[in-house]
Amino acid sequence: QVQLVESGGGLVQAGGSLRLTCAASGNSFSDRSMGWYRPAPGNQRALVAVIKSGGDSRYADRLKGRFTTSRDNARNTVYLQMDSLKPEDTEVYYCVAGPERMLTRLIPIKNRFISWGLGTKVTVSS
Repeated sequence: QVQLVESGGGLVQAGGSLRLTCAASGNSFSDRSMGWYRPAPGNQRALVAVIKSGGDSRYADRLKGRFTTSRDNARNTVYLQMDSLKPEDTEVYYCVAGPERMLTRLIPIKNRFISWGLGTKVTVSS
């Protein structure tokens, strides 16, 4: 298992930016895909962004062009740069680690192959 700790959330005005950081510890960080998810109905979480160990990334369609994820394998850290923030981006954002094939558009919270952080809250005021 990988332990994940998010930071960087907070209050920002619409149009502003935030950068979320997820620090990982444990085994096999560089071998895993990492990502960011937000809550979804039915004990699930919805894709925000996922990045493979080699750096290829993908995003929820509505976030393309505003959010960018990156990772530093040497520092066991993954980032989410959030630009042009909108009030509807207000949410708790969760860092995730797991097999690439499991990090789909919607995933259940409980999955023994997936590790979650506790989340960091982002609030965007209008």
